[in-house]
Amino acid sequence: MTRAELAAIRKNLDKFLRRFDGCIRTRPSREHLRTYVGGQIGRLPRKSVEPIALEAGVPPRSLQEFFSLHQWDEQGMRRRLQQIVASDHPDPEAIAVIDETSFPKKGHDTTGVQRQYCGATGKTDNCVVTVHLGYATEDFHALIDGDLYLPEETWINNADRRRKAGIPDDVVFREKWRIALDLLDRTVANGVSFRYLTADEEYGRSGAFRRGVAAHGIQYVVEVPCSMTGWTRRPPTKGPQDYAGRGPRRKRQTLSPQAPPSRRVDELWRHGGPRWRKYHIKETDKGPVVWEVRAGRFFPWAWEDGLPGEEGSLIVARNVLDGEVKYFFSNAPAQTPLTTLLRIAFSRWVIERLFEDGKTEIGMGHFEVRRYVAVLRHLIVSMVSLLFLVEETDRLRGKKPRVECVAGGGGAGAAA
Repeated sequence: MTRAELAAIRKNLDKFLRRFDGCIRTRPSREHLRTYVGGQIGRLPRKSVEPIALEAGVPPRSLQEFFSLHQWDEQGMRRRLQQIVASDHPDPEAIAVIDETSFPKKGHDTTGVQRQYCGATGKTDNCVVTVHLGYATEDFHALIDGDLYLPEETWINNADRRRKAGIPDDVVFREKWRIALDLLDRTVANGVSFRYLTADEEYGRSGAFRRGVAAHGIQYVVEVPCSMTGWTRRPPTKGPQDYAGRGPRRKRQTLSPQAPPSRRVDELWRHGGPRWRKYHIKETDKGPVVWEVRAGRFFPWAWEDGLPGEEGSLIVARNVLDGEVKYFFSNAPAQTPLTTLLRIAFSRWVIERLFEDGKTEIGMGHFEVRRYVAVLRHLIVSMVSLLFLVEETDRLRGKKPRVECVAGGGGAGAAA
């Protein structure tokens, strides 16, 4: 990179960060934000507070205090980031992408850390897990929200650890799907519009999560576990009848004795059923990615009341190279082209790429702060840094190929 190019980036960065000045009132704190973001997008091999501060010629302790002690509105910064994305990158076809990532950590003091599955190392490890919401269009994507997952026994119910980490009293335990739904709720409230949403089976298995997404008028295509059960035709019900459950006697429907038992999705269509068709999902460095797909209407079993849940589409996809099978469920209208559903279902690569860029390019996992608010502030500032990085390189990125039906795969299909 030439000096002129570096100077242009610094000029653009200063202009970009001025959009967040309303979240930080004092000049010293604003300078610390510029120092930290400048270090994150720079070429330091380790992008934690100390090397960033030393490179900029400021005392490391003062930069640490920016995260832990300075008074500034980190929630306002997150809100401003979302408003920028909504105003600068609007798209009626925007996709919300939910996923989690992990950061290996030593010791036991960083908020949220415990031995749990760590995707970064591929095993149970000492790490912090965060849940994120990505914004994806055909030619733009960004992380626009994220939050800490706080394990119930080791953190939420541990008064001593809560006190040391400064976790507010109103912070309660939330399953990962609940965190994801909270991210979606406040992002939509801040003016970001989505038409679609996708997530892996950690979130797709939850009927409450799916209903929460649908309540926003968003069409979802979520991965579901192979153990999900339901029916390909709505089973008969009877009622309403008296039901003496917890609380006062009430009336509800029940399954009819003539209703067939629900079946696991991996046991459907073993004999007959929709035919397989091949679809070209995307291009990679190793060549085209092609999956065989079949789909049909499905009524998932709702364990909360023992009745069939929302009607939707069940999609079974099988990788033609290694035989991997994925199951997806969608509430999109029945007439929605399968190519559209597949494009949404396989959009999770976007957030995986954002996690990779966040960790390798801006040091998203290099944080050494430990207290609750400081960790959240680091996550929010990292999203700001990543947004700047994405916008600066956007003109160099080409458009991603759409899903196509492969000729000879059982029928032709138009691109979504």
